[in-house]
Amino acid sequence: MPPSGLAIIIGAGPNTGTGIARILSHPSHGNLAVALLARTPANLSSVRSNLLSTSPGSTIETFATSTSASELRDCFRAIKIHPSFSNLKLQVAIFSVKHSSKKPFLDETYEEFSESLETYVGGAFAFSQEALRRFFDDHGEQTLEEGAEKKGTLIFTGTLGALRCSAEFAAYGAGRASVRQLAQSLAREMSAKGVHVVHTIANGGIEDKDGEAQRRGKKMSADAVGKTYLWLSQQGPELWTHELDMRPAAEKF
Repeated sequence: MPPSGLAIIIGAGPNTGTGIARILSHPSHGNLAVALLARTPANLSSVRSNLLSTSPGSTIETFATSTSASELRDCFRAIKIHPSFSNLKLQVAIFSVKHSSKKPFLDETYEEFSESLETYVGGAFAFSQEALRRFFDDHGEQTLEEGAEKKGTLIFTGTLGALRCSAEFAAYGAGRASVRQLAQSLAREMSAKGVHVVHTIANGGIEDKDGEAQRRGKKMSADAVGKTYLWLSQQGPELWTHELDMRPAAEKF
């Protein structure tokens, strides 16, 4: 069965990104062609090999990129002309970049703090712009009020650091909170235009496993995150989730 649309995921790691891509791409679940973006080609190759064996019949292509605006612009152009994605419209775009920074505040330099924000918050900004341009290119400019259908879903994978953070996590907390606010602003601007914007808060560990830790509610499974993201992408304009806490059953909160 040919793919029904396209998903673009940046942050194609061995756990969360792999589970999301597996569910979105699997013919019996999302049946979307998936463009996987990450910084390291070797990691992308490993993730793609995993997915081709665990999501047989899926369409998975990889693109190495940083979160810089220029590289993301080039990456989206390459996705647009890739033969595996010919005639497919973008349905889901996911920013799921791993970002962590811990350092005593007086030891952290202005340059380190700024670089952290540029990499993560700047990357979310650049990725969002490219994804939104593709949504409108593929689905048109009409609003829901004018009779248009939903154009797609833009999801940001956040963490508890977007709400509160611990000592020595100044750059991390500033970055996570900033992307949460970016998601809120985009949701308020883009919802009426037919783009569903979601910010999730992953509170707890995520593994690409279905083992004892998952059955006892100690860790989330990456596939469960993928199924949640697929559900979010399938919501119609009559009800859109904007912010969603995700945690395993035994996680304290």
